[in-house]
Amino acid sequence: MSALPADAAAGGAVDAGKGQVRRELLRELARSKTFLVGVAIVGFWVMCALFGSVIAPHSPYAQDLLAPNVGPSSKHWFGTDQLGRDVFSRVLVGARTVIVIATLATTLGTILGTILGLVTGYFRGAVDDVLSRFIEAVLVLPVVITALLVIAALGPSDATITITIGLIFAPVVSRTVRSAVIQERELDYVTAARLRDEGGTYIMFAELLPNVLAPVMVEFTVRLGYAIFAVATLSFLGFGIQVPTPDWGLDIASNVSVITAGFWWEVLFDAAAIATLVIGVNLVADAIERVVDR
Repeated sequence: MSALPADAAAGGAVDAGKGQVRRELLRELARSKTFLVGVAIVGFWVMCALFGSVIAPHSPYAQDLLAPNVGPSSKHWFGTDQLGRDVFSRVLVGARTVIVIATLATTLGTILGTILGLVTGYFRGAVDDVLSRFIEAVLVLPVVITALLVIAALGPSDATITITIGLIFAPVVSRTVRSAVIQERELDYVTAARLRDEGGTYIMFAELLPNVLAPVMVEFTVRLGYAIFAVATLSFLGFGIQVPTPDWGLDIASNVSVITAGFWWEVLFDAAAIATLVIGVNLVADAIERVVDR
């Protein structure tokens, strides 16, 4: 009878230790200037995605054919495009499509990749061999080219872009998770779970998953940066968001031809929006990775 309280006490001590580690990681991130700057940049664009249509001074769809290609001014902070639409308003509202699709695609890829990584890392053997060969085959495919082929076959839509990018990212995430699981699967807490006759599903998701969340978080933030570029690139090439929806990649494609005429503002601010958002995400990813690797 005395074994149960002892086991419970040991389990409570382990949980308390894990909680202390998590709190320490959060404190380290809160002290990281890199993390705070990245969160501020990403937070700004998230606010634009949520409330851009409310705070935009003009309708992003409204055309003023009497004022096309007007440079930045007090009325139009970022100028107007070829159709007389307010560039500032379109940049604010255009954040929504990029952030929503990229986040959903990254989330899908991270979930699927984590499941694949847990399965291949824990079971090894034939399961690992078969799935790893499939993953390696997918990894050699360029993200944008593969997405172009799939979208060209199925037709452009938000759902198609999201699922395609998510499926392409899943093998990359799974490889990272698999490496972490292989290191964890031989530790004492996993051995103890096996001795208790716990099933493989329980061990993977209740025991291993909480201990490999750190690399999963790093992978999510890193993949999010790539997803933003992928979504913007597909829109630029005409396989993403369709006109007249405000979208950074699409607006760059629509106005890139007028740069030589001196209308630089029609492209610069959309390109700067993409760059700053990716930089913000990468700053967050770098800060998390440095804290996790300590």
